[in-house]
Amino acid sequence: MSSPTAGGGSGLSIDEEETAETRIRRLISEHPLIIFSRSSCCMCHVMKKLLVTIGVHPTVIELDDHEFASLPRSPSHDTLISSQNLSPTVFIGGTCVGGLESLVALHLSGHLVPKLVEVGVLLV
Repeated sequence: MSSPTAGGGSGLSIDEEETAETRIRRLISEHPLIIFSRSSCCMCHVMKKLLVTIGVHPTVIELDDHEFASLPRSPSHDTLISSQNLSPTVFIGGTCVGGLESLVALHLSGHLVPKLVEVGVLLV
């Protein structure tokens, strides 16, 4: 797991004895806006650009392929997040929003900004 590539204000503490699942859950709870991505994922850049344009700077964590299987599932999905189709994956306020398509849909519906305000990462 790599260190964040965009600010979140606080540093990352890494406990080598933590499992990937425990580390990911801890990071989600510590950062109100966090993106999990692969280093080779161009969609992460698009996701970050959308969020920066709105006025927020997400914490971005690059995961290895095997670590993607440790991401918690979205409440709207009955199955685990597929590492193939949800890279990058964004969590807002500890809740999985999903991938880029879900983030854009949330924005276009007018619900993204209020959600970012609600979790305290955007001031209006």
